[in-house]
Amino acid sequence: MKTLKDCKKACKVKVVKLNAPTDLKQRLISFGIMKETVIEVLEYSPAKSTIEVKVGKMRIALRAKEAELIEVEKYD
Repeated sequence: MKTLKDCKKACKVKVVKLNAPTDLKQRLISFGIMKETVIEVLEYSPAKSTIEVKVGKMRIALRAKEAELIEVEKYD
């Protein structure tokens, strides 16, 4: 399964599953990142240690290890 970390810049994806521990999962949900949510990858940091994503009208920076826990599929 593809994760959010595997996505290229300007890619739109839909969340399939959150594989995060309970506390991180609750934090992601509070940001609006949950099953069936559409996320757009905006930017990567130079070392690819953080990823800037757009969820609705909000921009969020996620650590690469957090993005690895979010399973996604391509969104048309």
